[in-house]
Amino acid sequence: MLQNTFCHIRGIGPRTERHLWRSGVGSWQAARGELPLPPHKAEPVRRGAEESLTRLAGREAAWFAARLPADQQWRLFAEFRDSVAYLDIETTGMGGPDDYITTICLYDGQRLRHYVQGDNLFDFRDEIGAYRLLVTYNGKCFDLPFIRHYFGLPMRQAHLDLRYPLASLGYRGGLKGCERQLGLDRGGLADVDGFFAVLLWWDYQNNGNERALETLLAYNALDVVNLATLAALAYNLKLADTPFAENQQLAIPTPPPLPFEPDATTVRRIRERLGHRAANEYNAW
Repeated sequence: MLQNTFCHIRGIGPRTERHLWRSGVGSWQAARGELPLPPHKAEPVRRGAEESLTRLAGREAAWFAARLPADQQWRLFAEFRDSVAYLDIETTGMGGPDDYITTICLYDGQRLRHYVQGDNLFDFRDEIGAYRLLVTYNGKCFDLPFIRHYFGLPMRQAHLDLRYPLASLGYRGGLKGCERQLGLDRGGLADVDGFFAVLLWWDYQNNGNERALETLLAYNALDVVNLATLAALAYNLKLADTPFAENQQLAIPTPPPLPFEPDATTVRRIRERLGHRAANEYNAW
């Protein structure tokens, strides 16, 4: 889809782009011929198409990301799927002065990596630079700003935040809500959320419960594996609104087996504590 895109060229909006498509100019290569545009628009399209071919050959995902409208960043996905990092972090809070990253999971479609505070967390700084496109859910507002501040990393890669294309398709309610609406099953982690993840970390830290860390990593890893599925689903659904849907649909990836198992006993114990706390607060109120 990226090579069918013209709306990243200065002065070319959605209406002109669709006019080009309807007129048979469906790719950058096709822009080398006659264009159904007045000269003041045709020449920038030709130059922009040629530069786009050069930038794509150089695998410059960030160049395209800087020029694509925010609601069209999804078009990057297929071209840079071979250099993608699905990314999610867990933290002790929302970014206050004492909050810190507890775990990070990173999945590139082949290999799942995990990073843990107090162990190998800072290896992330050296390894994330290998990827040209980052895919998150709500990472624009949370994960990437937190990472930039915590590690002092610029994180200049192209970034596709799935929250926005999914919302434009009518899927809202956070990552877990979107997953449910699109038929993804979380199994034994269905009741675990971001706040629960904080409690898992404190159980590990305060009580030495290794199973709590295992459960936290299972939750974190499932997030990034599901991002790969959601990215392909969102891409195909967005593509359906273009003339290129018939031959550019992506295969939905098969999730890999996760190297971590959630511990049902730990989850149940924390859930019971939360239930008692909520009941006590309700009674006090």
